[in-house]
Amino acid sequence: MSEGDSVPRTDEEWREILTDEEYEILREQGTEPKFTGEFIGKDDDGQYTCAGCGAVLFDSDTKFDTEGSGWPSFYDAEEGAIEFREDRSHGMVRTEVVCANCEGHLGHVFDDGPEPTGKRFCINSAALDFEGEDE
Repeated sequence: MSEGDSVPRTDEEWREILTDEEYEILREQGTEPKFTGEFIGKDDDGQYTCAGCGAVLFDSDTKFDTEGSGWPSFYDAEEGAIEFREDRSHGMVRTEVVCANCEGHLGHVFDDGPEPTGKRFCINSAALDFEGEDE
């Protein structure tokens, strides 16, 4: 699905376009196991988009190696591309990151990232697609 296409409205529509893993993460706020995501070590130039709707979320220039977190991390997001929600699951209080276009769960943001933002967007690979600059 590319940005601009109509966003699915029903659970059934989401199940038709997403893989089981994408559905669990994007629609049910799941988390992929640490160190299993395809984008952990990726360092190609390009843009990371929402696997649910195709909206551009992160630029590869903002990706960094967290040396042990287990998920792809970014220090900034594209302006207006994400929204924040309070997450009180698992006995913790965290800040959930969702796609502003389709409200798909992407991961969480923490205040222990590098400058210039000090943020660490800890994002599930299965919630993302990648568009390389060569594509």
